Amino acid sequence: MEKDRLILHHIRQNPFISQQELADLIGISRSAVAGYIAQLTKRGEIKGRAYVLREEGMIACIGGANLDRKARGKQAVRLHSSNPVTIVESCGGVARNIAENLGRLGCTTSLFTSIGEDKEGEWILQETKKHGVDISQVWRLPTQRTGTYTALLDVDGEMVVSLANMDIYDALTPDMFAEKWSHLAAAQAIFMDTNIPEDCLSYMIGRCREENIRLFVDPVSSAKAKKLPQQLDGVEAILPNREEAELLAGMAIHSIEDCARACRKIRERGVKHVIVTMGEAGIYYQSADVSEHMAPYPTEVVDVTGAGDAFASGLLYGIVNGESFQAACRLGLAASALTLQTEQSVSPFLKPEQLKRTVEQYEKER
Repeated sequence: MEKDRLILHHIRQNPFISQQELADLIGISRSAVAGYIAQLTKRGEIKGRAYVLREEGMIACIGGANLDRKARGKQAVRLHSSNPVTIVESCGGVARNIAENLGRLGCTTSLFTSIGEDKEGEWILQETKKHGVDISQVWRLPTQRTGTYTALLDVDGEMVVSLANMDIYDALTPDMFAEKWSHLAAAQAIFMDTNIPEDCLSYMIGRCREENIRLFVDPVSSAKAKKLPQQLDGVEAILPNREEAELLAGMAIHSIEDCARACRKIRERGVKHVIVTMGEAGIYYQSADVSEHMAPYPTEVVDVTGAGDAFASGLLYGIVNGESFQAACRLGLAASALTLQTEQSVSPFLKPEQLKRTVEQYEKER
């Protein structure tokens, strides 16, 4: 294919592509690309230049979007036998849950994930879209199955076993993220979970560092946290739970003093802000200048599922609305408290005014 035809082909695929990206794809210099574009414009084949402006408050969420199934035994579960159960299905995945939470909070939010061309994937997307989340950038992979997470619970609600089929995320590559970079670069902040492959995590961290985009990372689990690179320069904030923080810091955490030391070790890897979520013990926040242990807001606990995702959502909501990290952490605690009050992973009570009211009420009672 002639160079000018090749340039037109790539521009049709991505109207926001840069001259340097075109040069890299075609294997010529950027100045040569500029010359071809000038000729194409003169001939009327290119009528203008598309630009993406950074959207006010837009948050891009990258990572998992799964179908979650909870099967609860009607009697004590017996292994190696047929068990009568009640099954409940819901939308899940860390990045997807956070995108929906942010949509409910009125944020402009875009989801970057992958689904199969199956009914499960389409249902997840349509349910997510209902809450104002942009799903236009989701990859649909026809040879893959949408991710699923199935938990078998005993009659008392304790998990017996869980089954995860997340192979679809292994199909993602750094080139796929590079092709969508113009949309990602329009975000004021990017949230990323570690469901995506190791090379994609490294690519996103490096690119956000180079282009000064605030990147927030949830390690998801100890096993998946191992995929993160040793150097985390380019990560604005990381939100591990206690177990994930122990892995990232390479030390055990038995006390708040241990947690402070672990946060320092994680910050030595290049992260600016570390926020460790500790369940009933609240959170511990540390930056170069400030550290604070914050207790959870008192609430009636119905189900703990989704509380961590809610915290991250409240934090991001606060950050894009100009709050300090400490104030944003309080909004995160309020979002967690509201989510603990419901059996759903994403609370229907999540609204900006409710968040602020919860923070004000707790601060007044302290």
